[in-house]
Amino acid sequence: MTQSLQIVIPLFSGVTHLDFTGPHQILCRLPGAKVTVASLDGGDVEADGLTFTRLTKLSDVEVCDLLLVPGGFGVTQAMNDRDFIAEIRRLADGAKYVTSVCTGSLVLGAAGLLKGRRAACHWAWRDQLALFGAIPDPSRVARDGRYITGGGVTAGIDFALTVVAELAGEAVAQGIQLAVEYAPAPPFDAGRPETAPPEVLQRISTLYGKGMEERLAAAEKAAAAL
Repeated sequence: MTQSLQIVIPLFSGVTHLDFTGPHQILCRLPGAKVTVASLDGGDVEADGLTFTRLTKLSDVEVCDLLLVPGGFGVTQAMNDRDFIAEIRRLADGAKYVTSVCTGSLVLGAAGLLKGRRAACHWAWRDQLALFGAIPDPSRVARDGRYITGGGVTAGIDFALTVVAELAGEAVAQGIQLAVEYAPAPPFDAGRPETAPPEVLQRISTLYGKGMEERLAAAEKAAAAL
């Protein structure tokens, strides 16, 4: 079992809060873990109507054992924020594990960290990983060496339990799973594009499509800067 583990979760404006609060709920229960939630300047971050405050300034974090980058619509801007990407790259260089949830993997890609690596992402933007030389993986949790990436939003809980099992063993992970009563039984089998009703898939795809051109252009710009 790990004795001391420094975990850093960098936030940005427009982050999806469940991308990091789900994993945070699991990882903060890992014995010996210290979870630091940070932002570029240490300022507040708004996420889907919630404001997260008292954050650490990213440059004040010297090193970490595990870096966890969440996703969200704000990834469009974060991918081309040179200062933010520089901090991601710096912390990743010294981390034992480099991880993400949802479109956070696009941020890792923009930092030049996923070339030739398999990585998961939210289904709607997964193919954009290829712009960074990554190999899009449809798995809910993908592992490639020290890189562990989760799929969209709720996959963050599965991702975090996978990380706990890696660090402290399955018994500890199962204990945390029981403690938070994580026994998902969704009322509908509509959580993936392969199983959602066609009309539901079409509606959500259209909704996401409204910002797709902007996101794609941002990803192409970030990829060209590598």
